[in-house]
Amino acid sequence: MASHVVGYPRMGPKRELKFALESFWDGKSSAEDLKKVSADLRSSIWKQMSDAGIKYIPSNTFSYYDQVLDTTAMLGAVPSRYNWTGGEIEFGTYFSMARGNASVPAMEMTKWFDTNYHFIVPELGPDVNFSYASHKAVNEYKEAKAQGVDTVPVLVGPVSYLLLSKPAKGVEKSFPLLSLLDKILPIYKEVIAELKAAGASWIQLDEPTLVLDLESHKLEAFTKAYADLESSLSGLNVLVETYFADVPAGAFKTLTALKGVTAFGFDLVRGTQTLELIKSSFPSGKYLFAGVVDGRNIWANDLAASLALLQSLEGVVGKDKLVASTSCSLLHTAVDLINETKLDDEIKSWLAFAAQKVVEVNALAKALSGAKDEAFFSANAAAQASRKSSPRVTNEAVQKASAALQGSDHRRATNVSARLDAQQKKLNLPILPTTTIGSFPQTVELRRVRREYKAKKISEEEYVKAITEEIKKVVDLQEELDIDVLVHGEPERNDMVEYFGEQLSGFAFTANGWVQSYGSRCVKPPIIYGDVSRPKAMTVFWSSKAQEMTKRPMKGMLTGPVTILNWSFVRNDQPRFETCYQIALAIKDEVEDLEKAGITVIQIDEAALREGLPLRKAEHAFYLNWAVHSFRITNVGIQDTTQIHTHMCYSNFNDIIHSIIDMDADVITIENSRSDEKLLSVFREGVKYGAGIGPGVYDIHSPRIPSTEEIADRVNKMLAVLDTNILWVNPDCGLKTRKYTEVKPALQHMVSAAKTIRTQLASAK
Repeated sequence: MASHVVGYPRMGPKRELKFALESFWDGKSSAEDLKKVSADLRSSIWKQMSDAGIKYIPSNTFSYYDQVLDTTAMLGAVPSRYNWTGGEIEFGTYFSMARGNASVPAMEMTKWFDTNYHFIVPELGPDVNFSYASHKAVNEYKEAKAQGVDTVPVLVGPVSYLLLSKPAKGVEKSFPLLSLLDKILPIYKEVIAELKAAGASWIQLDEPTLVLDLESHKLEAFTKAYADLESSLSGLNVLVETYFADVPAGAFKTLTALKGVTAFGFDLVRGTQTLELIKSSFPSGKYLFAGVVDGRNIWANDLAASLALLQSLEGVVGKDKLVASTSCSLLHTAVDLINETKLDDEIKSWLAFAAQKVVEVNALAKALSGAKDEAFFSANAAAQASRKSSPRVTNEAVQKASAALQGSDHRRATNVSARLDAQQKKLNLPILPTTTIGSFPQTVELRRVRREYKAKKISEEEYVKAITEEIKKVVDLQEELDIDVLVHGEPERNDMVEYFGEQLSGFAFTANGWVQSYGSRCVKPPIIYGDVSRPKAMTVFWSSKAQEMTKRPMKGMLTGPVTILNWSFVRNDQPRFETCYQIALAIKDEVEDLEKAGITVIQIDEAALREGLPLRKAEHAFYLNWAVHSFRITNVGIQDTTQIHTHMCYSNFNDIIHSIIDMDADVITIENSRSDEKLLSVFREGVKYGAGIGPGVYDIHSPRIPSTEEIADRVNKMLAVLDTNILWVNPDCGLKTRKYTEVKPALQHMVSAAKTIRTQLASAK
């Protein structure tokens, strides 16, 4: 039996690619320097998998930003605003699409299915002139082959690429994107022909949209596309890979009947119902790539259970046609447990990062072939037993409090309109109040202070002094800019989830457990291994100190329970909603302590609420019910005069707008500018929203500084569909990734735009 890995993390065990990218963007290193770092990383990944015994090793899963943008480059689908004139797409055009530049904005960025990874959304229309403009897939295959590693080149499948795209600006929203299939397939054929000529014997086409609820015409597009590609694919073994959920019965039937396809890959961790379809109707003579090792979490595989599952599948497809695989790309997990020297041995024994998962996959393949490593399986069984019986996992008081939540839906006693009136009497804000989302730039000096404090190189007194000075700088800047509701800038926090997890029980932390979120942005998700509680106040000290520096309202800044859950590696031994309720109770304690300390505006970020929405519509209601309930638990007991904000970013919110309303926050700030203001279409279509709302007026993930006029234009578009008395003016997201040279003028323009429109509204009365 053979083994396969769907994809592998790109950043490197110590985030080598992140630092190389940022050095290149800052003009401190050359394109050749960046390419050298990247080539070294690819080489080490291929060697690692080859040494581990993996037979089907992927290539072209490395990316400088994301794999969908790579496909856009391959197809030459560059929006006209980037002034690309043809030829091989170079870094200048590629990174302008991803990040924008001084003169034009970036393309839209959104979440990759229900993960915290992001991709750049292709902008397509009838006038796009597709051309073969990036030979990356072929070049990387040749690169690996020159090193003695025969890989499986991976491409985003043509139908999923189109289904993940959007009509370009100026193109009718109803434009049928699948009508472009005939225009992109010739380029896929060119790529396939070059891969065949280079010696490839296998190719992997990722078609993850097959796990979604697809209408019949979309399923027919798969049939059409692969029939068209059949002659080009002849002579190759072709794997079509799916992941993240069950493949519905109709899609399974379409998938397994595709022309020219040799093998089918399924996520059997999150797609357990697909098993029944495999057992009843998997086509004979085809390969099954069985995704039994979880690519999205960090828990060690239950090898005995996975082996039993593979043995049952062996009887369905035959030993020679069964391949042990990961459930999806390992991009979504941390790189290598060997770099974790500070995790205690017990918890470490429960874990497997990408490097360990590669070993697990091969161990399962060998065991099924009769070469079982008894010592490896025995150690795994002992770790599984240890985790189940460890007293540190269970806290009876927490479980009892969480169970007691089931009897109420936890709503504040007064409706939002009455609360907003009470809050306005206390806060006395102007119309179109301005604010920011929370974080301010994280300077090199600030990171040094946190790092040295953590390493005990400076005293607590020195640390408090340095952070206090940074908060004062941020407060003074906001007052100078005349922002209405202030933030303290979060200088004490490296990461919004990690910061809270470090202060909650039931969490463990890694030193190098970094996971790519987008581009060079990496996060270090905490590990929730046990029941969650809050031993003591987490933010009251810094929020109170910041409020003492100003007479303006100072927001207390918290991360909400659903976002903490969705941005962590979550225990898999109880339902996710139970863990979420436990976190909600901990955040509730913090909200009440902030209110007691005199903080009158408290922001509870739920940036990842939409991200966790299941991929299948039948599962939406259950998730949204417990997710929204968890948010309401956090602030159910506070006074009407305390204003609760929440924040959401970089997802498609239109389909959950009623659940957002049901969260019953007083004010919501929400990403809007980078997605062509599609959020506003909900309100144009008649949805009534009575709480405060701040659709973002500029994109903070781009270094571009918007003009006052541009921001004013965005605000006026919002006023066309939203009442003046509920609209807030704010950026899309936090400012931690930007520089002060970008932040200060952008916020100046934002405040100036708000004041200009206030004057216009006053004179129009």
